[in-house]
Amino acid sequence: MASQDVEVEKKYDVGSDAPVPDLSAIPGVARVGEPREDHLEAVYFDTQGQVLAARGITLRRRTGGTDAGWHVKLPSDIAGVADAPGAAVAGPGAAEPRQRRELRAPLGQADVVPDSLLAYLLSYLRGDDPLPAVRLETRRTTYPLYGGDGVHLADLADDRVSAHPLTGHAADSEAPPQQWREWELELVHGSPDLFPAADDVLAAAGARPAEHGSKLAKALRVTGARKAPAAGAQSARPPRKKGPVSDLLVAYLAGQVSEILAHDPGVRLEQPEAVHDLRSATRRARSALAAYRRYYSDAAVRRLRDELKWLAGVLGAPRDAEVMLERLRRHAAELPPGPASKAAADRLEEELGNTLDTGYRKLQKALLSERYFRLLDDLEEFRDRPSVRAAGAAPARKEARKLVHQAGKRLQRSARSAKRARRGTEHETALHQVRKDAKRMRHVAESVGPVYGKPAGKIVKAAQRQQKILGDFQDSVVARDLLARLAAMPDLSDGVASAYVTLHTREVELAAEAEAAYWKDRKKSRTVLQRGVI
Repeated sequence: MASQDVEVEKKYDVGSDAPVPDLSAIPGVARVGEPREDHLEAVYFDTQGQVLAARGITLRRRTGGTDAGWHVKLPSDIAGVADAPGAAVAGPGAAEPRQRRELRAPLGQADVVPDSLLAYLLSYLRGDDPLPAVRLETRRTTYPLYGGDGVHLADLADDRVSAHPLTGHAADSEAPPQQWREWELELVHGSPDLFPAADDVLAAAGARPAEHGSKLAKALRVTGARKAPAAGAQSARPPRKKGPVSDLLVAYLAGQVSEILAHDPGVRLEQPEAVHDLRSATRRARSALAAYRRYYSDAAVRRLRDELKWLAGVLGAPRDAEVMLERLRRHAAELPPGPASKAAADRLEEELGNTLDTGYRKLQKALLSERYFRLLDDLEEFRDRPSVRAAGAAPARKEARKLVHQAGKRLQRSARSAKRARRGTEHETALHQVRKDAKRMRHVAESVGPVYGKPAGKIVKAAQRQQKILGDFQDSVVARDLLARLAAMPDLSDGVASAYVTLHTREVELAAEAEAAYWKDRKKSRTVLQRGVI
């Protein structure tokens, strides 16, 4: 398992002869500790197309210093890091302090990226191998900065760097290294307020905000290596009430693409709730594409919806087994203690555990497939360069009202069908459709939030409530059918069969309670949901 932390730092370009100023002159710094000198050597890895550098990701193996090992640094905008006050993500010029999520693993082998770190990169590498790109040698002098209460506020690193390109060509290996000097102010326990406090003192010594966001970014430029391609043409324009309706889907889809990429590593590492979170983002993206499909090219939307359906299905197998196992464990624990109850619980563990393991194996294989990587490419391509029809230029607020109203009518029709459906499978299937339509309405309402605000939020909450109630109903139905199958198996003892019957009866009761709760909530939410009023 990789260890991790969040670093908050600011870089400065500085001349080779500039003196390090009196750092105790920085407001809030009471004293400066003894400087420490280190010789660091790091090999940075990337693909031939420099896809990691293009996203602001660094992968390196560093020796020397106190943190020797493999490191991955992820920008906060793709790593789920909440910005601290005063710490922004560095853009071009890196003039502001920035946060990055740093993951670390032991040194291991020189040319083998540890699996615990590789899991965070595979959704960006997409089948390409990370290769040695640049070797950096750094002579670092670190000055620890302390507050009046003795708290270690920050470290100022004075780095003299030599960059060597590693492209495999003899001419490159014989070329003289590029060299530069930089200062790096990194918080330890201090506040981001320290950065503006330090700026004047460092500037007076000749420092200026760095033109690069990392040593690798500077090395790729100064060594003459091919410039990293742009990460994409993603629009930063937020949806506006009078802006085009197409902006609503682009913004919403961009959020779900970010969620998919953020939760991908957790699924690979089998972290709790990661499959649920990734499937939720996948479903949201597919649902929104369905709702907005009239504004975009049919072929592009259809392909994405089909592939997202495939991914949701692959994610669903282990997630559904996981939910069912947790549910039935809880209910089995309520059985009277004894050998029969234990045997029944053990069989449930075996049945659902096997399903869960099989589902996870298939999921891990899918996440390494060309099909999955192509889907990620296609999602980003649609996000960055959507194939908008003329209808997509219609005003967002006006069209958003129509979309929500249509989703409400769809939900109303499915609810009426469920009320008319005959008891049994037909009725259960109809209620499951209501759940899916409530989910779609929730996602549509989420997508129009930028132009409708609180009214859209009320719809989201109401739809989510119905979705949850009917989700409990569906879980009971699935559990009931599984228990009925197990109870009918031959060679069961009477005690074990009786335990399954008891659990089955409990699920029937829970399904009835959930359905009653739904019909009650439907009356309560009629204005908000069935009419889609915003």
